[in-house]
Amino acid sequence: MINPIIRLAAIALAGTAVATSTAVAQVKLPPSVTMTAYDTGTSGFNITVAIGKMFKDKYGTDARVLPAGNDVARLQPLRLNRAVISAMGAGVYFSQEGVFEFATREWGPQAVQITLSSVDCNGLSLAVAGDVGVKTLAELKGKRVGFVVGSPALNQNALAMLAFAGLTAKDVKIVEFASNNAMWKGANNNDVDAMFGSTIAGPAKELQTSPRGIVWPPLPHSDKAGWDRVRKVGPFFTEHKATCGAGSEFSKDKPIEIGTYPYPIYTVYGSQAENEVYMLTKALIEGYDGYKDGAPGASGLAVKGQTKNWAVPVHKGAVKALKEAGAWSDDQEKHNNALFKRQEILAAAWTDFNKGSPSADPAKFAEEWMSARKAALAKAGLVNTF
Repeated sequence: MINPIIRLAAIALAGTAVATSTAVAQVKLPPSVTMTAYDTGTSGFNITVAIGKMFKDKYGTDARVLPAGNDVARLQPLRLNRAVISAMGAGVYFSQEGVFEFATREWGPQAVQITLSSVDCNGLSLAVAGDVGVKTLAELKGKRVGFVVGSPALNQNALAMLAFAGLTAKDVKIVEFASNNAMWKGANNNDVDAMFGSTIAGPAKELQTSPRGIVWPPLPHSDKAGWDRVRKVGPFFTEHKATCGAGSEFSKDKPIEIGTYPYPIYTVYGSQAENEVYMLTKALIEGYDGYKDGAPGASGLAVKGQTKNWAVPVHKGAVKALKEAGAWSDDQEKHNNALFKRQEILAAAWTDFNKGSPSADPAKFAEEWMSARKAALAKAGLVNTF
């Protein structure tokens, strides 16, 4: 006969197990969510729309996607609590570091953190209009390269690609545009020759079908010196073999050696509630089958394929969801904690800097901040890539 106390303990444990299982398994999202992404038609926007549809179909949550032409515009609604998550690119790293367009009195280093990000069959590089006759990045010397005002990610990434060939902004003709879509339309109108973007972006496909056509000069992985130059400008880039995209050269059997980094990177603020971010991340994980085929590149959000030990920390709520999915390790925990510490040091440096009455002139302000930032990182023994 079973001891009554043991039986009661067993029942209590079983009840606890059921309750725990239910708590872990059940995703609860608010009635509506607002997300931000790049302009309509970009791969990040299309993937976010596919996720929004999954939110509605699976959880009954209405999703609104706000298109934005640059990094500042994508982050601002998140910063003001008017959006819960943003489909960012490398701009998330620049905002964390407080550099470029974020080296201003209004911004400074941001405590941005990430949930899930995508690395798929596509690559990220400079696309060139086919009628220019360029086959290598070195041949872009003297050609027109697009920049987007207020988008350090796109601009710095373009410079990183030029650096592969030993080129700088002085070696090309920079043409500025108001937004990402405006830049790609400029290519169709023959106002620019080369633009940074994803091989699967909608505007890239439009250029492919235009009279100009499109090509993607490779970044051979055997060129170690070239890749060293890339990472001095864009430390978040990695070698990648792209098998899909706009252009006749893409093939699963013969991939193009190119570069990439996670994109889109679904970004939140560290100040957002852990449970809110946990639920959003868990919804992205559990609802994967509902959006993975909804847009090119969406399948790269698979939980087991997440980029490990990247340049921006994963939010604690997202870490909880990743741990439950068996996609987190002690090594990642250590790396993540070091990144949290980096953000704390940058935040403290920003506070101290502003106590010292910095210049009212925007250019001088940025110069002074970058100097103070460099000193703070050096004192903490941390790397400064700018």
